[in-house]
Amino acid sequence: MPFTTPPRPFDVTALCPQLAPLARAATRLHPRPGSPTVHDSSVGGPLLWPADEPWPHCTEPHPEEEAADVPHSLDDIRELRRVLAASEARLLRDRHAPLALPEEREVSDRFTKGRPWLDGPVPMLPVAQLYARDVPLLTRPIGTDLLQVLWCPSGHGCSEPRTVLRWRDSATVTDLLGSPPPEPVVEEEGYLPRPCVLAPEEVTEYPGIRELDKETRRELADESRWEAAGVRWDGEGAEEPHEYWSERLSTAPGWKTGGWTTWDLTDPYPRVCPACGTEQIPLLTIASSEGDEGWRPLEDPADPAQHLPGRPSQPTLVDIRGGYTLQLHVCPASPDHPHLQMMQ
Repeated sequence: MPFTTPPRPFDVTALCPQLAPLARAATRLHPRPGSPTVHDSSVGGPLLWPADEPWPHCTEPHPEEEAADVPHSLDDIRELRRVLAASEARLLRDRHAPLALPEEREVSDRFTKGRPWLDGPVPMLPVAQLYARDVPLLTRPIGTDLLQVLWCPSGHGCSEPRTVLRWRDSATVTDLLGSPPPEPVVEEEGYLPRPCVLAPEEVTEYPGIRELDKETRRELADESRWEAAGVRWDGEGAEEPHEYWSERLSTAPGWKTGGWTTWDLTDPYPRVCPACGTEQIPLLTIASSEGDEGWRPLEDPADPAQHLPGRPSQPTLVDIRGGYTLQLHVCPASPDHPHLQMMQ
């Protein structure tokens, strides 16, 4: 089904006309739990993978002493999610029901113990697959219509998983990989996306406050300008106009392509293509959350039972280091140049 982001509270160009040329199109992907196939755009779904192409593996060391968590098998993660969903559904029906049944506690205990680390290269996990027919604004190399994103399920002792991009002409993939690679152990449960189908929607974004020039930031901080425009910037708990701009008016939350970079942890810094020196642009934002009520699609039910386990704002169950986003950037001159990634 289609999803519609609520209109922004007002036209930002009425507040600062100089913002008009800074508008950029982004595509909110709106992932929702489902059963995608290799022929669908998806998060965490199967990939259209050629039979004669080796599956990517991470060959870097995975030292146990640098791990942020004990490793888990994918089956253990799926089983834990199943019992969590059962527990949440039971409590929704009866708030006096037991939090966990004996067999559910066994699953939780087994998950806590973890699995032994495996030696050798680690198979990458599918993260996303995007067909240009579904995301026509996707920045891509000429002659391709499919983007596939995979990552290593280990943090390597740093702050973010390592990603791999594959660009394809889907029409040339006729002989598909028959059997998937062996499933790796996963360092963090949040690195295994729940399979989701997508309902892409184009929206308009503006730069975050840190990417605006000083004069525009000054005007946005001027409360009298908001009053003259008839806008209550403090109506939803914002402590200053800049906060309202960041949370409601500039960049959309959640999984998306294109748009503007979100800067939450650092000030903006150059993202220079290592191959040609061109400034790279946002390709894909992998998010831990789809945002709050202000961004929830009009058609999306708020009933948490339809998103179990987890909150409605976390359909993919992906968690980047406790709630951050992983943003992938590509070279607009040659999208097949090495990409850059950053956590914010």
